[in-house]
Amino acid sequence: MMAQCEKCGNEYDKSFVVEMNGERHVFDSFECAIAVLAPVCAHCRVSVVGHGVEAGDAIYCSAHCAGQGGAKGVTDRV
Repeated sequence: MMAQCEKCGNEYDKSFVVEMNGERHVFDSFECAIAVLAPVCAHCRVSVVGHGVEAGDAIYCSAHCAGQGGAKGVTDRV
C-alpha cells in the first residue's frame, strides 16, 4: 500500500513514518522530512540538520551564528 507524503503529496511505495513529539508524519524522502521537521537557525534561517547549537531558547546551525545572535562563549572548537 502506498502512503502520501505530507510535504509534497507524492504517493510512494517506499514512504516512511517519523514519530516526533507524539505526532506521526509520513514522507517520501528525507528532503521532505527535513523541510517539515528540522528546526531553523535563529540567525541565518538555514535548516539545522545536525546537532546545532542551543543558546537560551534559540537553536543555531553553528557557533558562528550563535555568536551573531548574541550568545556568549560558544565556539566550534575547544
